[in-house]
Amino acid sequence: MTNIREVAKKAGVSVATVSRAMQKPDVVSEKTRKKVEEAARDVGYKPNMMAQVFRSKKTYSILVLVPDMSNPFFARVISGIQKAARARGYNVVLGNTLGNIKTEQELAQLLLTSQTDGIIQLSARYPLDDRERKSGQALPIVNCCECVDDGSMPTIQLDNKEAAKAIINYLIGLGHRRIGVIAGPPQSPLTRDRMAGYREALESQGLVYDESLVVEGDYSLEAGEKGARLLLSGDQSPTALFCFNDEMAFGAMRGIKHAGYGVPADVSVAGFDDLPFSKYMEPALTSVRQPSEEFGPAAVSQLFKMIDGQEITRRNQLMPFELAIRASTGPAPKSE
Repeated sequence: MTNIREVAKKAGVSVATVSRAMQKPDVVSEKTRKKVEEAARDVGYKPNMMAQVFRSKKTYSILVLVPDMSNPFFARVISGIQKAARARGYNVVLGNTLGNIKTEQELAQLLLTSQTDGIIQLSARYPLDDRERKSGQALPIVNCCECVDDGSMPTIQLDNKEAAKAIINYLIGLGHRRIGVIAGPPQSPLTRDRMAGYREALESQGLVYDESLVVEGDYSLEAGEKGARLLLSGDQSPTALFCFNDEMAFGAMRGIKHAGYGVPADVSVAGFDDLPFSKYMEPALTSVRQPSEEFGPAAVSQLFKMIDGQEITRRNQLMPFELAIRASTGPAPKSE
């Protein structure tokens, strides 16, 4: 059986350096870490992880609670989390909760029973029960993407209100005055903040909020198509639609076309997230671009500070957004 000394000899480094590269990869250079990893593979060395866990009292794993693993946006966030965690020698355990509170709480017990070192929660809920929330104990849990603002966890999020204002102001600048919305579930903080941005943008331009131009969706393609058809069936149909994610925007474009209208000749469509295939739609989708793969490393950085017992000085980190302007939006029809 090979041992750590053989790895050190093969890599041309000390045994202590091999140990650091395997247990705390962030304290050695990337060149050294790769050299050690290659040497370990060459000699067939597999570290005794159970012994490492016993000595350090760490599992070298983190749990990510995901409300919907099939959502392309979350998939990109998870990819960023995995890369950042692996750079620290940690594994990532995924819990697909399907938005179920009980499932979240059951999985989160892994932290309380020392079966994981920390949690990244992608839903807008504290994943443990109220007793744990009120205990005052600073458990290593970071809230990312769909965030709560009660101070119970450090958060990594987009400024959703400002992003919504930006896209609505852009549509108003194109001459649109009746801008429909296909929103998310009403209990979601994302829905609350994006609706606030929508309303503030209308108000700043002297436009009156009309609740008949707003329909509820669930972030699915079907909700987008259904919402578009519903909004276009009214007497005063919108000339532009703002959808709270790209998937609903894709569905809305299908609904608009099936209703006999053109995009953007009759109805402009804007989404949110800027998924990789949004630019390949026909027409290419205008969207709010979120730095999805940057969310993960930011959340991992905060989580490891908590795991390592460091003070969190920035509890609410706002990520930047951009408008990706493409062919699905254009000037309002002249008849408006």
